[in-house]
Amino acid sequence: MTNRMQLTGWILAACLASPALAEDADPAAGEKVFSKCKACHQVGPDARNRVGPELNGIIGRPIAALPDFKYSEAFQEKAAEGMVWSEENLTIYLQKPKDFIPGNKMTFPGLRKEEDITNVLAYLATFP
Repeated sequence: MTNRMQLTGWILAACLASPALAEDADPAAGEKVFSKCKACHQVGPDARNRVGPELNGIIGRPIAALPDFKYSEAFQEKAAEGMVWSEENLTIYLQKPKDFIPGNKMTFPGLRKEEDITNVLAYLATFP
């Protein structure tokens, strides 16, 4: 299976599974889920890059767009392709980061529950 076919399959699966920012999404629950991300990422007015980039405004932002963060080659390649962190792409990425963007440096294995992904995206959406 080609990478493009695999990517198309991932996007289709995410879209069919549930809309990323469903009406029943709970940003407060998402904040609790985000505690798993805090070792590497920050959000909020004082957010700084850590091992991973700060995530303010991540939804809708082009991938690898922060000029003061050193992204992996895998992320730089996706940036060159014009990839954007849409709700759908983030949903798929958060399920299995290494599968969605092979070669990326993120060691986090992913979130298993769709509800956790939906809620963490709702939380991230509160930081435009």
